[in-house]
Amino acid sequence: MNKPFRTLVLSLSGALAFCASASGWAQDSDLLNRIKSNKEITIATEARYAPFEYVDNGKIVGYDADLMAYVLKSIPDVKVKQLDLPFQGLLPGLDAKRFDIVVTAVTVNKDRASHFAFTLPVADATTGVLLRTNETAIKTPEDLNGKIVGSQTGSAQLQALVALDKKLKDAGGPGLKQIKQYVAFDEAYADLAVGRLDAVAQSVANLGPLMKARPGVFMVMPQTIGPKSYFAWVARKDADSAALVKLFSDGIARANADGTMKKLQQKWFGATMDVPADALPPPSM
Repeated sequence: MNKPFRTLVLSLSGALAFCASASGWAQDSDLLNRIKSNKEITIATEARYAPFEYVDNGKIVGYDADLMAYVLKSIPDVKVKQLDLPFQGLLPGLDAKRFDIVVTAVTVNKDRASHFAFTLPVADATTGVLLRTNETAIKTPEDLNGKIVGSQTGSAQLQALVALDKKLKDAGGPGLKQIKQYVAFDEAYADLAVGRLDAVAQSVANLGPLMKARPGVFMVMPQTIGPKSYFAWVARKDADSAALVKLFSDGIARANADGTMKKLQQKWFGATMDVPADALPPPSM
């Protein structure tokens, strides 16, 4: 082989090898492909939000845990590394890329949706009001004027409570006497039970199972507060995470279509709820 021709062949071989390498790199360049390649996904959860997720005998269980297991059947060779963190650290940690996705009950609102990517909804997150069973003075949202009401720091339920306070004041009332914030809802429930709170703002999906678990302690105000809202799971809002969000949303859609979601709702909530199956409704708060 003469030298110029040999040089041309080697140059072409090198170029082809580079293209193949670049193609392989591009294929592995998004988060889902890296997860499949590494055979591990890191998922963050707040396991203090029964019946969505809580710890039982050292294991995270609940509605979200079962639904997540169903969704992840589409990548069976991938191991799940699940972190149990305070709710207030979930979205900042996701932003800082400490984990791949948040699988816990996160209410979709305008502020979060502007910054993060949400999956299809997994449950109804409309805010209800929890009361003690012997409460006779609170029957409507207007009766919360002058009352001490608690909720979780950073939650959409707290946001609904703040909005209610403004609405009550705009209507000429005194508004809420105090809004108390808690790291976890369990602490708010405890304060309500002993009379340190008059009410707790929490999603209606959580309230039925709570009253069943603690019969005779609590009741729910007939009216909800705030607009219709939904729980969903959360990922980063970028091209890198797009395929992962689609994988989770596709799995949620299958669970909704084949009846798995309704079965899991009956199992964990004792009732079913209608959840949009084809798209996440735009948040109104």
